[in-house]
Amino acid sequence: MKQGQVSRSPAEGLVGREEEVRLLRSFVGKAVDGGGALLVSGEPGVGKSVLLGVAAEAASAAGALVLRFDGVEYLTDLSFAGLARVFEPLRHEVDALIPPHRDALLVALGFSEGAVLNRLTVYGAALALLRLAARDRPVLLIVDDLQWVDRASAEALTFVARRLGGSRVGFLGGSRPGHDSVAMWADFPQLPVRPLAEEAASVLVDSRFPALGARDMQRVLAQAQGNPLALLELPSSLTASQRDGAGGRSEVLPLSRRLQDLYASQIAQLPEPTRWLLLLAALEGGGNLPVLRAATPEQDVLRVLAPAELAQVVHIEDGGLGRLVFRHPLVRATIVSGATRGRRAEAHRALAGALTDQPDRRAWHLAEAAPDRDEEVADLLEQSALRIRRRGDAVGSFNALVRAADLSPEPADRGRRLAEAACVGSEVAGELRASAQLLVEARRADPELRGSLPAAVAASHVLLNRDGDVAAAHRLLIRALTSYAGHADDDPTLFEAVRTLHRTCVCAGRPELWEAFDTAVEQMPVPLPPRMKLLVEVYADPARATADSLRRLDAEIYDLHHESNPVWIERISAAALLVDRATGCRAALWRVVDDGRGGGAVASALVALMVLCLDDFLTGQWDEAGRLAAEGMAMAEAHGYAFSGHQFGTMTGLLAGVRGDASRAQRLAGDTIQWASPRGAHAIEHLAQYALGLSALGRGDYEDAYRAGSSISPAGVLAPHTPLALLVAMDLVEAAVRTGRLAEARSHVAAMRATNLPGISPRLALITAASTALTVGEERAGAYFEEALAVADAERWPFDLARVHLAYGEHLRRVRVAKESRVHLERALDTFRHLGAAPWASRAAEGLRAIGHTTAWASRGSQADALTAQEHRIATLAASGLTNKQIGEKLFLSHRTVAAHLYRIYPKLGVSSRVTLGAALTTLPSFRGRFATES
Repeated sequence: MKQGQVSRSPAEGLVGREEEVRLLRSFVGKAVDGGGALLVSGEPGVGKSVLLGVAAEAASAAGALVLRFDGVEYLTDLSFAGLARVFEPLRHEVDALIPPHRDALLVALGFSEGAVLNRLTVYGAALALLRLAARDRPVLLIVDDLQWVDRASAEALTFVARRLGGSRVGFLGGSRPGHDSVAMWADFPQLPVRPLAEEAASVLVDSRFPALGARDMQRVLAQAQGNPLALLELPSSLTASQRDGAGGRSEVLPLSRRLQDLYASQIAQLPEPTRWLLLLAALEGGGNLPVLRAATPEQDVLRVLAPAELAQVVHIEDGGLGRLVFRHPLVRATIVSGATRGRRAEAHRALAGALTDQPDRRAWHLAEAAPDRDEEVADLLEQSALRIRRRGDAVGSFNALVRAADLSPEPADRGRRLAEAACVGSEVAGELRASAQLLVEARRADPELRGSLPAAVAASHVLLNRDGDVAAAHRLLIRALTSYAGHADDDPTLFEAVRTLHRTCVCAGRPELWEAFDTAVEQMPVPLPPRMKLLVEVYADPARATADSLRRLDAEIYDLHHESNPVWIERISAAALLVDRATGCRAALWRVVDDGRGGGAVASALVALMVLCLDDFLTGQWDEAGRLAAEGMAMAEAHGYAFSGHQFGTMTGLLAGVRGDASRAQRLAGDTIQWASPRGAHAIEHLAQYALGLSALGRGDYEDAYRAGSSISPAGVLAPHTPLALLVAMDLVEAAVRTGRLAEARSHVAAMRATNLPGISPRLALITAASTALTVGEERAGAYFEEALAVADAERWPFDLARVHLAYGEHLRRVRVAKESRVHLERALDTFRHLGAAPWASRAAEGLRAIGHTTAWASRGSQADALTAQEHRIATLAASGLTNKQIGEKLFLSHRTVAAHLYRIYPKLGVSSRVTLGAALTTLPSFRGRFATES
């Protein structure tokens, strides 16, 4: 028995756990009414399992259905093994699910074969099944030893546990700290179970061993260190030692070793047939009695297990019809570690013979039993990997292929399987570093492998995502596709190669690579699927997307909530972003991000985060965009995705630039350009130039802004194969006008209208009309500005809309319509202030002062003085990122005079440097719209 378990009720006899019991009962009470999740964590033997039993008892008393299972170390490589066990009591209810969920769950749990499916579908099906079961009575799902739950089941459980709010389903997990496999649970509510305090530990030992002497009591307390299991086991050990005449004070051993030694002594005293059955049960993992009977048909299993049950090493559930449960996970570990390699192999073979109806488990047991390389077993594992992939578990498929390669006798088979593992790992599972190493091993095993399609896909992912070498990735894929001689109709790797080649072309942004792509596609033995063809059309030239393409893309976006494949979700959403439709994809994108956070499709999660981040920027959610950029950078660094890391770094620079930190924007964008330019990664280089150009516009450096914009798309041309040409269009026109390049500005507006940008999205209609207004002359500009402001849903793009108000207000100021000018400038100022766009807010405030509405900066405290007009002007220019020398040139002052003014300005605003000057200006009451008018 575990800590204090002296009766049928787990709570009876517990010592020192009153607060934990109260919290668990409170959680159960809330969960059965409104759902919820809680993680109980603590070291082995601390009493987690007993506390979970308390929760189970409370849930049963409340009329809830309790679904409970324990993670098993030896099943961690078998996909969805845990989910299959927990849902076993609900097997008949699976049939009541909607067909997509029913079929997905049956395939995942191994009850049927089916088409390739994605894990997100399985996760949704698991959640739907639990909600269905909870219609009649509440459900409490209890999973102990989460660190030993297979990865696919663990990801499904985290998905479910995050979405239980408002249901009558509760989730309770038990885990040990320090295991990488429980990192995905880190953000869940936690109930840490700590060692007992010394007083409680003494009470517990004294209640069970009242005759224990004081000195022995102190020895037990010292060695157990508050661990309840050790507190209950060590006194028996001391008594035995004294009986043997070895009562001296020996050196204290680590607790886990001490407890394993205790169990080893107990197990060694059991009969050999009993120990054999215990070894089978330990390796089988679930204690499934029918499997044990099939593995030992000549044995009366219950009779043979009776000595172990009497010794309280195990207990049998459901009257001998259900399963064998070990007293503690350390018992299982002791049994396995105490068996020889040959004995364990014999047990695995016996289990494989008993699992003829479960091919995936059978394959893994045969693999564990194989004394040497074995092609038959390797082939079984390879087939298992395909089934596992169909269940949506790329990580499980990756592991099975690697193990199959290890067992392959022939170098060619080993190389092929390693290449397939690398392909799966790099394209979906996020195992970029491991995939690179596997490719090296694959080519070492089979030098002729270089031209194979799986190897090309895997290598191109490494080249693109880790190294940024788009040209090498492109050459490799073109060569592999050109020489392809497989069975195109049933080869998923063929279309994976096309998708990867397509992404390579997008990242490169070079017309000649797209031409090679078109040629390779034309030579394929089968046509592109309609969905892939649509994405190629939109990606290749979004500025010229046809009305039919946009209609089909809108239909794909509308149906995206049904899509489960993360690759398709991120590809469709990225195409939607290019034509301002990403908002409709956000729910699906968050599913992909959640999957990646849990260790799933990391590559797709990074793309999803980038789409969400850019969409947040365009729609004015700049704080959230900053958080997503930071998360994306951390995820990219953790998994070795240098390309994505630079994308998120550039997004951080973009946000810094529009908010006034020009030096940071230049540093981050410069780092990206320095990395991307020699690699030919023009798409990410264009993003960096976009960040530099927008920062330059904000601080009034229009020459730099023009140079940045025209490096993306030359004036007068909306460059094909350059998605960012649509983002930079108005920036380029404004910079051209302000640097005296009116002809270039007008030619660019003509290109915008010739390609019908207004027909693509409201945002593009807004900036096309505003860009036209900037180029037609003062007498006609007003009509185009009004056209821009009349665009439906323009409020969805607050930064672009504020820029239009700013430009309109500046135009009205020039034609001396001060009253109307003030309205637009104040609207622009209010939006820029809300966004934190300090340089742009300074431009709007400058325009207001120019029409006689000079802002006297209100004090930031009772002791702060208002800025003078000269100080205010210097402060706003400094906040926009200009140096003292540049400010002096604008105001005809020496740089020393500027420095002296700043020395007086800083204490008035409560700052110590220009780094925080912009933020200080935007928080002033006058900056929020309260102006002191000085005529």
